[in-house]
Amino acid sequence: MLIKTSDTVTLKKLVKDLYLPPATSHKGQNGKVLVIGGSQLFHSASLWAAEVASYLVDMVHYSSTKENNAIFFELKKTFRNGMVVAKQDLLDYVKEDDAVLVGPGMIRGKKNFQFPISNFQFADILRIKNEASYTYLLTRYLITNFPNQRFIFDAGALQMMEAEWLPQLQAKAIVTPHQIEFEKLFGLEITSLSQEEKIDAVYKMAREYRCVILLKAVVDIISDGEHTYLVEGGNSGLTKGGSGDVLAGLSLALRAKNPPLLAAVVASVLLKKSSDDIFASHGYWYNITTLISQIPPTLKQIAL
Repeated sequence: MLIKTSDTVTLKKLVKDLYLPPATSHKGQNGKVLVIGGSQLFHSASLWAAEVASYLVDMVHYSSTKENNAIFFELKKTFRNGMVVAKQDLLDYVKEDDAVLVGPGMIRGKKNFQFPISNFQFADILRIKNEASYTYLLTRYLITNFPNQRFIFDAGALQMMEAEWLPQLQAKAIVTPHQIEFEKLFGLEITSLSQEEKIDAVYKMAREYRCVILLKAVVDIISDGEHTYLVEGGNSGLTKGGSGDVLAGLSLALRAKNPPLLAAVVASVLLKKSSDDIFASHGYWYNITTLISQIPPTLKQIAL
């Protein structure tokens, strides 16, 4: 199904089943989510994801790597719409929260660890110095030990994990690759394929690995292996670094209370439609802060 962000009637039909906070709801009932991301090199990516999620859910928890702990106190000054949690307490929030995003700003690279992978424990992961190994092992640990959690995998996690882990999950994960990340994760070259061939590849991989794939492109391709959507819209302003992190944060927030395919499709629509709305006043010249702030009025426009 093709969805054009310019087609308001179709957008309103799409979001009619979207969870909206009831008037009688209480604190915490409208979603609690966890963002696991950031590294010594990359910091803003995970914060952008957490910031946009904070508009849509009741509570955002944020956890970064050990190498990033030195700036946690600074985070509390800049990220006031959620809670920064210590790395050693991470599993408590994985258990507690409605959905978990893993990957924005995390490091990819050569793995280097000394203990047998079949026997590793969370305490072993906490001692990891190599950030690429940490990304790999933490992602595997979370999938193995929390198969019922609603995961979204993005960026560094996608580039370090193995697709064979995904079918272990009882709740379908959302993965948000661009074309190169898709090829690395699934071992299938798609860059040179036609649009129809790419659609078929996304459908087949989603079906085989029992996940929802949101392939980021000029026209996003989204499939759960049963149904496939194309989302057309947006503009060149989305080429700026950070738009993918915003998409991951939207997928996370929407997944807290919605089925995975609906969450992924609406996240794609919201990102592209918000950029369309900004274009009316800013043209191509806007940044990620502008994009994040546009999400709420755009969502209100199509959901209410």
